[in-house]
Amino acid sequence: MATVLVASNRGPVSYVLGEGGSLDARRGGGGLVSGLSAIGSRDSLWVCAALGEGDREAVRRGIAEPGVRMLDIDPSVHADAYNGIANSVLWFLHHHLYDIPREPVFDAEFRRRWESYRAYNRAFAEALAAEAAEGAAVLVQDYHLALVPGQLRELRPDLRIAHFTHTPWASPSYLGMLPDDIRGELLRGMLGADRLGFHTRAWASAFEECAGDLGRTRVAAHPLGVDGEELRALAHRPEVDERLAELRAEVGDRRTIVRVDRTELSKNILRGLLAYRELLTAHPEWRERVVHLASAYPSRQDLESYRSYTAAVRELAEEINTEFGTADWQPVLVSVKDDFIRSLAAYRLADVALVNPVRDGMNLVAKEIPVVSEAGCALVLSREAGAYEELHEDALTVNPFDVSETAEALHTALTMSPSERTDRTKRLASTATSQPPQRWFLDQLEALRG
Repeated sequence: MATVLVASNRGPVSYVLGEGGSLDARRGGGGLVSGLSAIGSRDSLWVCAALGEGDREAVRRGIAEPGVRMLDIDPSVHADAYNGIANSVLWFLHHHLYDIPREPVFDAEFRRRWESYRAYNRAFAEALAAEAAEGAAVLVQDYHLALVPGQLRELRPDLRIAHFTHTPWASPSYLGMLPDDIRGELLRGMLGADRLGFHTRAWASAFEECAGDLGRTRVAAHPLGVDGEELRALAHRPEVDERLAELRAEVGDRRTIVRVDRTELSKNILRGLLAYRELLTAHPEWRERVVHLASAYPSRQDLESYRSYTAAVRELAEEINTEFGTADWQPVLVSVKDDFIRSLAAYRLADVALVNPVRDGMNLVAKEIPVVSEAGCALVLSREAGAYEELHEDALTVNPFDVSETAEALHTALTMSPSERTDRTKRLASTATSQPPQRWFLDQLEALRG
């Protein structure tokens, strides 16, 4: 029986089914992985969903990595819970993304999907209850599993239960869009935990406003940082050096504005591109002297709203290149694919980092670029990013909806003196690395056990 358990939709390992029926295990990284490794696999267990055919086949064959239990939940139930509720309802609520005249619509189909979400959470609660030792610590992750703490509390009142939300938490007015009974069920699910964690005090306060009476539950902010040593090592591998040389050849001796995001609706990529276009219009002296390196990883392309957003990013980048580009200068170099090596190379090349989400739980890119940038970078940062709470004193902060303000911030960043940029970057990097992932996880575990 495990004394420390983690539950999340996606686990630390995935399986790929080969042509001959072989299964290839691919292990991931991150704060939870390193945190559990510090405890020891004999005492810990990670409960996650089997997400693909390879994962489900591994479960059927009884194949498992030490310390990992995959749940083979009916694919239709998972689809309804994951895309139908978690990503199409809860994500939109917490990020304040709804197109209000049209959405949301909470009808019979929504309630059918909510039943799947409830069943999906129940599968996790039952697995955790079966695997946990007496008085074990259980750390549940994110909005996909918001009902698990309450369900698990009913099954195993002896356990110490924590839940961490990696997104923002909705304001009371936004959460109030949910039907009353569903909102009540969601809050009761969360309040089944002994401790609730959020990246910032602002998101923690938003939950407290929504919940009212917290009962026995304690709410705290645990801002996630980056492992500076590991990140620098990744960024200086030979393959990154090669890609950096290629980017330098494309950019020439021009300044660079770098952004790295998923093509996620909350990341505000389109307004960032509009701000860059306004920079080139209002400050023509930057034409042919700056390049915008944009990495946009495709995200949730099974949802139409995300597919159309990704297409719009491509189209706007092309419009800017058509409007301002010359035979020797392409203003925007955009990569709409998953290319981590390119992103690390762009980090190292960054003179300016643009991080302008409309709402974001943390946004680690704002912390990663200052750690890796070789010449130092000026950070243009949205006040709606979770990272704002820690980084705003050394960043150029903007209203993410104000394109003109963002354009002027980019101009200020580009004209910043090298000495000021260096000093700001040092302070940003120091703050960014003050709470690395392993420490972030262990602090929550210690607080839960305390």
